[in-house]
Amino acid sequence: MAVKRKPRTLGGKKKEKSKADFESVFSQLRGVMKAYDSLYNVKTDQPKRYYLETKDARHKGNPMMFGAVILGKAYVSYHLVPLYLCPELKKTVPKELGKRMQGMACFNFKETDDLLFKQLGELTAASHEAFSKKK
Repeated sequence: MAVKRKPRTLGGKKKEKSKADFESVFSQLRGVMKAYDSLYNVKTDQPKRYYLETKDARHKGNPMMFGAVILGKAYVSYHLVPLYLCPELKKTVPKELGKRMQGMACFNFKETDDLLFKQLGELTAASHEAFSKKK
């Protein structure tokens, strides 16, 4: 009878992020986005998803997403649609924050980072300004 062995890992074991870690990240990022909930409609406000959309019809007669925070299995994502619609904003993304970028309008986080979250808050403010001017 053959003995089953666990596969080897190089460099030791990876520390898995706990659900509580991600919930803390989600809570802080939701706070950044929540600062704009009086300016946009809160479409979804659930324990794993926070979603803001425009109050006016902007895209084919429908409201348009401004941003969202989503708690996933591997990370917490912060979506900021104005980055996609206003390319000039991408030039203002700080280098450290840019390392967290996935695609054109999404940032992924596995842990809290006060500096990056502050930069994200400033970028969200600039995004709101640019987005409100764009029709």
